[in-house]
Amino acid sequence: MLFIAVMLLTFAIMEGITWLTHRFVMHGFLWYLHEDHHQPTGHIFEKNDAFFLIFALPSMACIFYGNFGGPSWVAAIGTGVAMYGFAYFVVHEVIIHQRIKWFTKSNSRYIKAIRWAHKMHHKHMDKEDGESFGMLIVAKKYWDKVRQDERIQANG
Repeated sequence: MLFIAVMLLTFAIMEGITWLTHRFVMHGFLWYLHEDHHQPTGHIFEKNDAFFLIFALPSMACIFYGNFGGPSWVAAIGTGVAMYGFAYFVVHEVIIHQRIKWFTKSNSRYIKAIRWAHKMHHKHMDKEDGESFGMLIVAKKYWDKVRQDERIQANG
């Protein structure tokens, strides 16, 4: 039970860590790795993909240590980070940027709101003046925009 609680708590905390990392690291001192995500080069892989390893390696280390001699709650932290990484991959790479062509025609209001928030994030081509740095939690203004668009389509 402790394992599941720690894993789920870690997953939830990762949204805040992602926001902080995206805002102050990716749009800060590691902009050179993130820049090609805002200014695409047309290559299949981006320098930005290195952030996968930045998060995956500590996660794997925690899972390994917690399963082979360390406390199990350490493995739970690693598992929570890995689960968030998988959710991030599905949302960011598959649903938003469609680097893999799954879920391309969703009518989900949540997916529309996430896509709109990310579109507003990408309207900024450089590291300053950004917005919407999180991934899974969408600010109210983007939900409102989606609802407004739906009302316009229904009445139009």
